Amino acid sequence: MKKIVMALFAVVLSYGAMAQSKMASSKMSTMKMDKCVMMKDGKMVCMTGDKTTPMTSTMTMHNGTKVMADGSVKIKNGKTMMLKDGQSVMMSGKVETMPMKMKM
Repeated sequence: MKKIVMALFAVVLSYGAMAQSKMASSKMSTMKMDKCVMMKDGKMVCMTGDKTTPMTSTMTMHNGTKVMADGSVKIKNGKTMMLKDGQSVMMSGKVETMPMKMKM
């Protein structure tokens, strides 16, 4: 009887450990970059998941920010800026500098 209880306890603990590891990996997949545009080596690229393609036309982000193929960014309030190498604009319209490990 004691062995059965111990075996059952071990099975329950292992299921709990597996559930936590699956949950952690699902959180990591949601942290992947959905879509952004980025200045890379002096050229604008559109990054979607793992794919990187050259940016050929103006994109309008969710907040109204417009990003042109030459790297200029026009914020909804009319302010204009030029992206530097390594800077990106997320779909939310937020301008960020990509960490070194994200640069391709």
